[in-house]
Amino acid sequence: MRRLWLIFAQTVTVCVAVLFVVKTLKPEWLTTLPSTSGTVSEVATVFEAPVGSEMRRPGSYADAAKTALPAVVHIFTSQEVKGPRQPFIDDPIFRHFFGDRFGELSQRRSGLGSGVVVSPEGYILTNFHVIDGADEIEVANDDGRKYKARVVGSDPESDLAVLRIPADHKLPVIAFGSSETLRVGDVVLAIGNPFGVGQTVTSGIVSALGRSHLGINTFENFIQTDAAINPGNSGGALVDSNGHLVGINTAIYSQSGGSMGIGFAIPVSLAKNVMEQIVKHGGVTRGWVGIEVQEITPELAESFKLAGTQGALIAGVMRGSPADKAGIKPGDVLTRVASKPVKDAQVMLELIAALEPGKTAHFDLKRDARDVGVEVVIGKRPTPPKE
Repeated sequence: MRRLWLIFAQTVTVCVAVLFVVKTLKPEWLTTLPSTSGTVSEVATVFEAPVGSEMRRPGSYADAAKTALPAVVHIFTSQEVKGPRQPFIDDPIFRHFFGDRFGELSQRRSGLGSGVVVSPEGYILTNFHVIDGADEIEVANDDGRKYKARVVGSDPESDLAVLRIPADHKLPVIAFGSSETLRVGDVVLAIGNPFGVGQTVTSGIVSALGRSHLGINTFENFIQTDAAINPGNSGGALVDSNGHLVGINTAIYSQSGGSMGIGFAIPVSLAKNVMEQIVKHGGVTRGWVGIEVQEITPELAESFKLAGTQGALIAGVMRGSPADKAGIKPGDVLTRVASKPVKDAQVMLELIAALEPGKTAHFDLKRDARDVGVEVVIGKRPTPPKE
């Protein structure tokens, strides 16, 4: 009996060892064994996810991107840049061998950006800095069609420009949303051509509204977003979760040249106003009164016996300007423009710029702790000199 038990134990041990070796070195031998039933084979049940409209995509903004993408275009610019006159050009030996061809070197500088088709007539909104100085502008649709574009007009102080391309095809046009109803925390998508890699969509939220005092433009009222914006995105679309345009991507805060989660877009309300003026008049007309102002610090407020830092301190008045003719003096504190409160110098600039030249507006001032009201005939803001 003991002998039979030993034989059984050895047999089991050998079988287990063989099974282990086969499973380790040739596992496919085990999977190809025929079914013991001979006629019936089992098939694993597979559950496939529904496709198309039956499938739920929580958190997807594919529909918004699909709506806006066709109306966002790539902008390629180039300009001729002439180099300095060569120092040896007046040398007769140098001229004998090389002639005048090295007298003034020229080369072409290229740039890229994005734009948004806003009208079936071929009008495109973009940034002024995208097309500044360009003598050739090419616009490419996402489907590969290319057009030569011309500049309808520009507004350096808001960093906006309007281009136009031939409307020989049915151009995809973006729908305007409302930047006035945006809230901090709303989801937004940034669409453009970053680094020239092609049409790209990034997502984020509205981080802040009404950003100013950044030193980017003269007139600032930016939407701040953490949607990734990189070089090449300038002039592209910032859209809401419905795919409607709420801003024009303009600038980023960066120490490396790439996105750091702080991007700025011009609200569509401002962009639309500038675009309509450019299309109608070829430029933007703003109000002007000829004053120089500075922010009111707590120290200045105490010195001028003011209740707070609200308002703008008149630091200078241009001789013969509308402000000078109305009797505004240095040292006055401007508190209201056309019945609208002046929070600071930036708000004052925007309020005056919104006034129509030739019209009369009422200004409220503080002078020697007294309330003073003056009527000012608004002038036309001069065109800023080119840098």
